[in-house]
Amino acid sequence: MFQLKMVPDDVAIPFMPFRKIFLTFSGLAVVAALLLIFGKGLNFGIDFKGGILIEVRMSQPADLGQMRSQLGGLGLGEVSLQEFGQPTDVLIRIQRQDGGEAAQQAAVSAVKEALGAGVDYRRTEFVGPKVSAELLADGILAVSLAIAAMLVYIWLRFEWQFGLGAVIALTHDVLLTLGVFALMGFEFNLSTVAAVLTIAGYSINDTVVVYDRVREKLRKYKTMPIPDLLDFAINKTLSRTLMTSVTTLIALGSLFFLGGEVIRDFSFAMIFGVIIGTYSSICLAVPVLLYTNVASRARTGQGSDSDGGEAAAEAQPGTP
Repeated sequence: MFQLKMVPDDVAIPFMPFRKIFLTFSGLAVVAALLLIFGKGLNFGIDFKGGILIEVRMSQPADLGQMRSQLGGLGLGEVSLQEFGQPTDVLIRIQRQDGGEAAQQAAVSAVKEALGAGVDYRRTEFVGPKVSAELLADGILAVSLAIAAMLVYIWLRFEWQFGLGAVIALTHDVLLTLGVFALMGFEFNLSTVAAVLTIAGYSINDTVVVYDRVREKLRKYKTMPIPDLLDFAINKTLSRTLMTSVTTLIALGSLFFLGGEVIRDFSFAMIFGVIIGTYSSICLAVPVLLYTNVASRARTGQGSDSDGGEAAAEAQPGTP
């Protein structure tokens, strides 16, 4: 039966000799991301900074240039337009107006007057500062709880050394994704939080696959030098890791180029997250194990996994 493989079965790429380069690069990238996040700041959408969202359907395909000129002179501050769904559908986002609820209603009335007749106003939403602050806090809490839950899972599934490596890689992926959003000025909204959580799940899945092979080889080849063993484990899962990433990127690329403006930022976050998650699973999560004395319990068969006895029974010195 034909099987498509991204790399040959006998591939032997030496990753561990370059571990210091990987760790240095990742450390500098995280520092740069933090500087961007807290220096330049994220471009928070209406979900997090408050404002007005109006969904309209025009009687004919929307001319965004004309609509911008119609709304630009109203003195409403930041106004953004996005096509979505059909060519006649447009999302209008307006920053929150000073002056309370009456000012928000006045802004909506001004928009309706400027756009004139022939417009179907399908939805109008107001997001106040209190709600937006709660949404931001909930988003931060959701990401933090996801990382903590994954740490507990990896700790129970493997050992604390694996859990530490997985969380380092996971935090690295999340911070770099946020840093790119700050650098590019893309809108950060609830959809982006959903993308970050999805990236976290994808990254931890890749990491677990590699870690499972590392643990298996630790018990089977008790005399092999740890750097060589880690390289062997990575190479054995490399085809699967790359195949998963490439097929995922093909689907996300379709969403990015064909899905329209509404999901473009979400698609971009996912594409970047898949790429950086694949890198961190191989070049960060595994090298970290070298600095945590990971072989001390795994090679004595004291791990927490139920297949430990079987793997230990196969153990014999030698080279794979």
